[in-house]
Amino acid sequence: MQAFQVGRIVIKTAGREALQKAVIVNVIDHNFVLITGAGVSKVKRRRANVKHLIPQDKIIDIPVDASDEEVKKALEKEGLINYLKEPMKL
Repeated sequence: MQAFQVGRIVIKTAGREALQKAVIVNVIDHNFVLITGAGVSKVKRRRANVKHLIPQDKIIDIPVDASDEEVKKALEKEGLINYLKEPMKL
């Protein structure tokens, strides 16, 4: 099982989007992934360092480089829309 794979839900730990949840849509290399909030959370589609992410145990089934609409449909199908909207509590 890979910690950072396409479809895994993660929590950002750095930057202005810290403590927000996002979904990995592509693995760029061993240091960077492409993430998105799919219009559900406040996270914009961007490259993120894996050192600034906490992988969660939830994974959705999406293709590599999925659009925000595809990610949102997969989240609705899995019933994870509300989970992604809520920021992490300290």
